[in-house]
Amino acid sequence: MSQVISNGTIADIAHRTCIFYDGYWIKYYQPPEETLEAKKALIELLTRRLFNHVEHGINIPGVRLSEARAAYEQEIDPERKRVNGAMLAGALFNRATAIFTKLVELQADGVEIEPGDALMRECGEYLLEALDLGQMVRHRGGDEGIDELWGEPFKVFSQSVADFYQSRYIKIAQTMRDVDRITNALVTTFEGSTQIPNIRPLIMDFAKAAKDKAEILRTDPAIFSVWPSFVVTRDRLQNIQPKLSTAPTLREIHEAQEGNRILTAGTSLITNIVRARVPMPKSTREVLGRCDRFRREFLDHRTENAKASP
Repeated sequence: MSQVISNGTIADIAHRTCIFYDGYWIKYYQPPEETLEAKKALIELLTRRLFNHVEHGINIPGVRLSEARAAYEQEIDPERKRVNGAMLAGALFNRATAIFTKLVELQADGVEIEPGDALMRECGEYLLEALDLGQMVRHRGGDEGIDELWGEPFKVFSQSVADFYQSRYIKIAQTMRDVDRITNALVTTFEGSTQIPNIRPLIMDFAKAAKDKAEILRTDPAIFSVWPSFVVTRDRLQNIQPKLSTAPTLREIHEAQEGNRILTAGTSLITNIVRARVPMPKSTREVLGRCDRFRREFLDHRTENAKASP
């Protein structure tokens, strides 16, 4: 009987230190020491990362928090109110980050900061409110929210740095799982296709590169080999041109067009997932559904016709 590996197990795998979560060995990074300075640096990093992945126009400076709140409260149109809510969330995050920065500066000057300090409580309240409003915010691609990222700065604020690092490994494992789900669906979708034959090796290379990208930090020297590998394997898939006969039917042309759209949608979604390093369940369900419909409409239909031919 094979030994069951417990989540959180750390071991040397292929000459590197890894941690195990939910079926995946993930590159392990030693968390920084537990200080307000470390928390400040993490919150600033996660706030920048957050705004890098969400829709444009919501990175409102914290000094404009009152304006952002008034605009949100006064807006009555539901669609506009969602955008104002996203802008208010951005202002709340930036205000919380500014407070935390000042607290760290005071601590550096010898001022002791207690966990129950009034400014610490105010910072936590801003982060909690931003987390709630974060449900209104969309990913930069526009297809769904990505509220997972809104919770990360608050986790750093309310947890130990080590506990936050552990929570990130769980999200990375979930990200890797969705990379496998999407790429396996793409393999199955084009299996037996005469227009896009022998695509499996390209998809599997892309899957490996995507999971490599998901597990490393941008500060890791390995980024200079991992990111190029990811970009090249993705571009190879997106640049595939279906093979058509010299006189293709309308159905064959439609199959080629939809096949290209699915490859583009799948690779773009994986790019968004591994860059954010969080799962995107709504978009994943949509891509898997498109793969299933494509198989039923084109490939399964072709197989049935081939069986029926004398």
